[in-house]
Amino acid sequence: MNDPEQSLYPVAVLIDELKHEDIQLRLNSIRRLSTIAVALGPERTRNELIPFLNESIDDEDEVLVALAEELGGFVEYVGGLEYAPVLLGPLETLATVEETLVRDKSVEALNKVSRQVPVAHLLEHLVPLVLRLQANDWFTSRISACGLFAAAYGRLPAESKAEIRASFTQLCHDDTPMVRRAAASNLGSFAAAMHAAGDEELLKTELLPLFAALSADEQDSVRLLAVENCVGVGQLLSVSANQAVVLPIVRSVSQDRSWRVRYVVAEHLCELVPSLSPDLTRHEMAPTFVRLLQ
Repeated sequence: MNDPEQSLYPVAVLIDELKHEDIQLRLNSIRRLSTIAVALGPERTRNELIPFLNESIDDEDEVLVALAEELGGFVEYVGGLEYAPVLLGPLETLATVEETLVRDKSVEALNKVSRQVPVAHLLEHLVPLVLRLQANDWFTSRISACGLFAAAYGRLPAESKAEIRASFTQLCHDDTPMVRRAAASNLGSFAAAMHAAGDEELLKTELLPLFAALSADEQDSVRLLAVENCVGVGQLLSVSANQAVVLPIVRSVSQDRSWRVRYVVAEHLCELVPSLSPDLTRHEMAPTFVRLLQ
């Protein structure tokens, strides 16, 4: 029979390596967090391991990326959905760091957790987290917030949905171009979430004006990302709505002063055709395509 102390020795080594000076050893230990958590049990994982990780976030980007990936699948190790909110602390901290890849992985993990937890946890923990990130002075936090609206939107009550939409509106008008870029990049997924939740009218009255504004932004990098959403947004709307809203945007950006924006229009123009009537395709899209060829 194995000595219990002997069987726990590798786990003790992994825990020590979490604090080791050698980045490869720390990385190895982070990638085996689930082994450590199983050995500690859910209660000690919640009370000891997660707080330790939250205090250790001042680390190399490679380690933080691995940490965010691990935490996204950590719900079972902290005791299940009831205790899932304990993971939000370190993930929120990771969502504020400077390195883009770390933030992206933390947003993925937060969305993964938010899709699993009950509505009560969304209201008590996740919605306040999103609003904190959106209101943060540091622009990296606001960039991360842009990617957190769609995942949980459909399960929220009307009042919380209104808060979320107002928060997204502020990000679309943010003073920092990089934040507006993130908002433009996530507009399509948020539009799809609103449509799936039955908020078609709110999509038309609240989100489409933001789409139009981002498509006319002073920064070509923002306009470019907004244009990439044309197809996704167009697929959610009726032919008449596309004629009223999307077509004027396509008409405008197809003559954009930036060749990069015109390139994206040309790349996606044919994908938009199924969302328009044959008459509009002949008289609007075909001439636009010919103009872009020239």
